[in-house]
Amino acid sequence: MKLKVTAIGNSAGVILPKELLARLRVDKGDELYALETPDGIRLTTYDPVFAAQMEVAEKIMRDHRDLLRKLAQ
Repeated sequence: MKLKVTAIGNSAGVILPKELLARLRVDKGDELYALETPDGIRLTTYDPVFAAQMEVAEKIMRDHRDLLRKLAQ
Protein backbone atom coordinates (compact mmCIF):
# COMPACT_ATOMS: atom_id res chain seq x y z
CA MET A 1 0.00 0.00 0.00
CA LYS A 2 1.45 3.34 -1.01
CA LEU A 3 0.99 6.29 1.38
CA LYS A 4 1.72 9.94 0.73
CA VAL A 5 3.27 12.31 3.28
CA THR A 6 1.21 15.50 3.46
CA ALA A 7 1.48 18.80 5.29
CA ILE A 8 -0.59 19.05 8.47
CA GLY A 9 -0.12 22.53 9.91
CA ASN A 10 3.59 23.00 10.58
CA SER A 11 4.14 19.23 10.63
CA ALA A 12 3.92 16.36 8.20
CA GLY A 13 1.69 13.34 8.41
CA VAL A 14 0.36 10.31 6.64
CA ILE A 15 -3.35 9.69 6.21
CA LEU A 16 -4.20 6.03 6.74
CA PRO A 17 -6.95 4.64 4.49
CA LYS A 18 -9.97 2.91 6.06
CA GLU A 19 -8.74 -0.46 4.83
CA LEU A 20 -5.42 -0.09 6.65
CA LEU A 21 -7.14 1.13 9.84
CA ALA A 22 -9.37 -1.95 9.70
CA ARG A 23 -6.39 -4.29 9.23
CA LEU A 24 -4.59 -2.67 12.17
CA ARG A 25 -7.85 -2.77 14.17
CA VAL A 26 -7.51 0.89 15.16
CA ASP A 27 -9.74 3.94 14.97
CA LYS A 28 -9.30 7.68 15.35
CA GLY A 29 -7.65 8.50 18.67
CA ASP A 30 -5.92 5.12 19.11
CA GLU A 31 -2.14 4.97 19.51
CA LEU A 32 0.26 3.30 17.10
CA TYR A 33 3.93 2.51 17.60
CA ALA A 34 6.58 2.80 14.90
CA LEU A 35 9.28 0.19 15.50
CA GLU A 36 12.54 0.18 13.59
CA THR A 37 13.35 -3.28 12.24
CA PRO A 38 16.13 -4.57 9.98
CA ASP A 39 13.59 -4.54 7.13
CA GLY A 40 12.37 -0.98 7.75
CA ILE A 41 9.71 0.59 9.96
CA ARG A 42 6.91 -1.51 11.41
CA LEU A 43 3.63 0.18 12.36
CA THR A 44 1.88 -1.68 15.18
CA THR A 45 -0.52 -1.34 18.09
CA TYR A 46 1.89 -3.41 20.21
CA ASP A 47 3.94 -1.44 22.76
CA PRO A 48 7.16 -3.42 23.42
CA VAL A 49 8.11 -1.27 26.45
CA PHE A 50 4.75 -1.93 28.12
CA ALA A 51 4.99 -5.64 27.31
CA ALA A 52 8.43 -5.83 28.96
CA GLN A 53 7.09 -4.02 32.05
CA MET A 54 4.18 -6.47 32.25
CA GLU A 55 6.55 -9.44 32.07
CA VAL A 56 8.47 -8.07 35.06
CA ALA A 57 5.24 -7.41 36.98
CA GLU A 58 3.94 -10.93 36.28
CA LYS A 59 7.21 -12.47 37.48
CA ILE A 60 7.06 -10.46 40.70
CA MET A 61 3.43 -11.49 41.24
CA ARG A 62 4.32 -15.17 40.70
CA ASP A 63 7.39 -15.07 42.93
CA HIS A 64 5.66 -13.19 45.78
CA ARG A 65 2.15 -14.60 45.49
CA ASP A 66 1.82 -15.39 49.23
CA LEU A 67 3.03 -11.94 50.31
CA LEU A 68 0.67 -10.17 47.91
CA ARG A 69 -2.24 -12.33 49.14
CA LYS A 70 -1.51 -11.30 52.75
CA LEU A 71 -1.26 -7.63 51.77
CA ALA A 72 -4.64 -7.84 50.07
CA GLN A 73 -6.35 -8.98 53.30
